[in-house]
Amino acid sequence: MKTTFTARHFQASSDLKEYSLNAVEKLEQFFDKIILCDIVLRPGQDDENPAIADLNVKVPRTLISVSEAAPAYEQAIGNAVDNAIRQLRKYKTKHYEHN
Repeated sequence: MKTTFTARHFQASSDLKEYSLNAVEKLEQFFDKIILCDIVLRPGQDDENPAIADLNVKVPRTLISVSEAAPAYEQAIGNAVDNAIRQLRKYKTKHYEHN
């Protein structure tokens, strides 16, 4: 799986980048045919949840997009990965296990 990391409108620390890349590596445990995973972190307008994490996971014939807001970027990434895992399981069940 190829992974890209983007921090929009702020400078991400190397720890945050490392955390994000390690978090999305978990996705391969649930589905091994992932082609590409784009991680985009950006500040949001909401005072309660100012950190937004977007994940775009490219799998054969489909793009799974997840966007999560949280008080911290690490939390947003964690929530987005959990959401993506749920969607990957659903995709895998629909497309690969019905034979």
